[in-house]
Amino acid sequence: MNDNLNIAGKLAKNFIEHPLTFILAIFILLLGFISLEFMPREENPQIKVSGGAVIVALPGAKPYEIQKVIIEPLEKKIREIKGVEYIYSYAKDSVGIVQVQYYIGEDKEESNLKLYDQIMRNIDLLPKGALPPIVKTMDIDTDIPIATLAFYSKNNTLTQAELYNEVSKLSHEINKIENVALVDLKGEKKDQYNVQINASKLSSYNLSLGQVANRIKALAHTMPSIKSDNLEDNLTILNIKNAIESKEDLQNIIVSYNYGVAVYLKDIASIEKSYDIQNKKEAMLYTKELKNGISQTTLTISKLKGTNSVTINEKIFSYMETKKEELEKKGIKYVITRDDGYTANNAVNSLVQNLLISILIIAILLIFSLGLKEAMIVSLLVPMILSLTLFIGFLLDETINRITLFALIVSLGMLVDAAIIVIENIVRHKKEDKEKLDIKTLSINATNEIGNATNIATVAIIMTFIPMFFVGGMMGQFMHPLPVFVPIALVVSLIVAYIFTPYLVKKFL
Repeated sequence: MNDNLNIAGKLAKNFIEHPLTFILAIFILLLGFISLEFMPREENPQIKVSGGAVIVALPGAKPYEIQKVIIEPLEKKIREIKGVEYIYSYAKDSVGIVQVQYYIGEDKEESNLKLYDQIMRNIDLLPKGALPPIVKTMDIDTDIPIATLAFYSKNNTLTQAELYNEVSKLSHEINKIENVALVDLKGEKKDQYNVQINASKLSSYNLSLGQVANRIKALAHTMPSIKSDNLEDNLTILNIKNAIESKEDLQNIIVSYNYGVAVYLKDIASIEKSYDIQNKKEAMLYTKELKNGISQTTLTISKLKGTNSVTINEKIFSYMETKKEELEKKGIKYVITRDDGYTANNAVNSLVQNLLISILIIAILLIFSLGLKEAMIVSLLVPMILSLTLFIGFLLDETINRITLFALIVSLGMLVDAAIIVIENIVRHKKEDKEKLDIKTLSINATNEIGNATNIATVAIIMTFIPMFFVGGMMGQFMHPLPVFVPIALVVSLIVAYIFTPYLVKKFL
């Protein structure tokens, strides 16, 4: 046996007869199974996008005044923040808005803090009369939904406002599910009293729209409680009943007096309790059954960063199943229009199936070139390599997504290279062995022989992926799993090949 062993030879020598080698192999496969089960699954990788908006109100100011005294000073100070890429601003009556976008990859929490700190430190630059600035930060992690459900009224038994109220109750319950970050409603119509004034009657009573609006507003204000002390030193609360609680209350509002006769709102307008007709947003649902479309309210659900979209969606849809019968009784039906958990889970399961097929194809090809037992040895190493790669990714807080799967598929062909080289060299040594060495010594010598060359070749391949770490912008963030998983998989394939190939050769050959 060669005493001058490199890293490959040393690993082969130490593990070829070690009693814990078999246990180590089982342990690695177990780690892979645990990683596959508990590693968060999502359709796309998380991308670090930081930004926010600064909103400053100056009541009564015109857009050109807002531009001069609010927008320009804010832009000047925000440009002093390191990492800011773009600033977008616009001014309108009484309010100015400055939107800030940082370079892709900038830390979100640190960026938010820098923006807030810069605004607060320079608040004295705002003009007299300006309201305190509002800093609203961007959160892409919770802005992209992983599940959406479209609710509609069966046979139009409910108004859009009633449908919204029912779905809103569901949204509060779904928001309580673990790891659900944000629940939002799209296409909603809210309850509202609509007052449609007859222009000719308004003119006949010599009234203006402003007068009518002010009379309604005067009674719609929330009246404050008035505190007073009495002779017994007890605290008395005086309050006034809300004047508008029904359609009839609106109809009986006195808007004016005409020759001593009261003019009621019902005399000049028709009033109905309906939805907010000024809301022009509408969402329609089209299915095979609903070819003409129907108005719907969409419930969108987002998850916390780094959590498993598969398990979250399973909990959401399980909860919806428990509510299905109750909703049916109220005349409400729903359709799942987006399920990222299903997509991510299918992608992972499809990868596992494709990997098994790939391993089978590799085994068949190796049977004809090396032999049956040699092919089985290489095939057994592939699941171990993938298991250890996934576990390391799990420790690094990576997730299983379409780019992670792409990285594993890209590296699949390279994963078996080291194992094939090692076993092919062992087989060659065995055929050419004239000294009749035992299989242990022969395997160690053969593994040691190709160690340095295989290491250099693997490092050369890894170096081609290193530049991807320095790709900036959206593409760099999106493709981040590729330069992470491919080098890990290649290094793991070397270690597994050096440890387990000689061990399995000794057991089976």
